[in-house]
Amino acid sequence: SAAGVLVCLLEYPRSKRKKGSTMERCGQKYMTAVVKLFGPLTRNYYIRAVLHAALAVPAGFLLSTILGTVCLGIASGIYLLAAVRGEEWRPIEQKPRERPQMGDTIRQPPSAPPPRP
Repeated sequence: SAAGVLVCLLEYPRSKRKKGSTMERCGQKYMTAVVKLFGPLTRNYYIRAVLHAALAVPAGFLLSTILGTVCLGIASGIYLLAAVRGEEWRPIEQKPRERPQMGDTIRQPPSAPPPRP
């Protein structure tokens, strides 16, 4: 059960994508701080692949936990593939919002009425 809590804490915060935007999960900023605290141990996908594989081994000895073993094994393979491709976990950092200029907020009223059906 402690291994499950460890995996949940490690997996909950989403990583920032290379392209596009990433939606942050609810309450993720608190977990991101914890993951950032451990530095390369949690950012490196090679380490995550080894950790998931190591957690899968003891679970494989009981029939009741075989499904969890399969899931951890698949996750380990995915992390290994991502690490080989050069990916790593990056935190989603909020950009400071720029305040709009006063001239940009005032809009011109429409010059023509809306079309009628």
